[in-house]
Amino acid sequence: MLLLIEQVLNGLQYGVMLFLMAAGLTLVFGVMGLINLAHGSLYMVGAFAAAAVAGATGSFLLALAAALAAAAAAGAIVELTVIRRLYDRDHLDQVLATFALILIFSEGTRYFFGSFPLYLDIPAYLSGPVTLPGGILYPTYRLALIGVGLLVSLGLYLLIARTRLGVRIRAGAQDREMIAALGVDISKLYTLVFALGAALAGLAGALVGAIQSVQVGMGEPVLIVAFVVIVIGGIGSVKGAFVGALMVGLTDRLGGLFLPAIFRLFMDGSAAQATGSALASMLIYILMAGVLIWRPQGLYGARA
Repeated sequence: MLLLIEQVLNGLQYGVMLFLMAAGLTLVFGVMGLINLAHGSLYMVGAFAAAAVAGATGSFLLALAAALAAAAAAGAIVELTVIRRLYDRDHLDQVLATFALILIFSEGTRYFFGSFPLYLDIPAYLSGPVTLPGGILYPTYRLALIGVGLLVSLGLYLLIARTRLGVRIRAGAQDREMIAALGVDISKLYTLVFALGAALAGLAGALVGAIQSVQVGMGEPVLIVAFVVIVIGGIGSVKGAFVGALMVGLTDRLGGLFLPAIFRLFMDGSAAQATGSALASMLIYILMAGVLIWRPQGLYGARA
């Protein structure tokens, strides 16, 4: 039971970090109709900025602020110089251009920081375990990640649902031509949305960088899972991204726990572990396929 609760918490932590990545992706696609493969590179930018500032100042909070600022600035620059020219192009052009950005970001990061991984230390006030009800010891930092992720999720919901900017973002997702005709500067709105999505990705990179190594190319594996999240949740839906991220996080962690145990019922230990682990890595894609069979537009996506 203790192991189950621990894996549920791990799944929640993984899910809320995925949401920070997927929210930016789904906002950009919903408002701009743009497929952005370089989103994972902005996750990497945030992680490297945080590692560099933490190493120079010793402050984890300054590192998080640097990650947000660096990723948002990189996102705004990319939108102004490259992405803006892709809105009226087909998706193949968008994929090719943003794939080129992945290579540029990777080689640029390697040039400035080298090829060796960097490490971002967990701050002292968040190190060590915390005792949860039932005597469960769980890392304080991972619990903080869950809390931060949920707070950011709530803040993003309030921004989209309760503010004037949120109204413009939602209107832009529905009818770009109409809000432009009503006097909204659509170019500034696009830059702001892209920078917001980049900042969320950068924050996720910085937070995860303290429990993983910070290295070139770290954003691409996360990007693939983030695309799975927005397909499950429904493209363009922030609520769908949140629900999809939690589903993917819990499925991934609980699948890794239960599948080997199930296979041990009729297989020997090593074979059961290998088979269960292999199937567990496929489980989120099986989940995506099942959702698409049931609801091709995703859980909260609009019907075509």
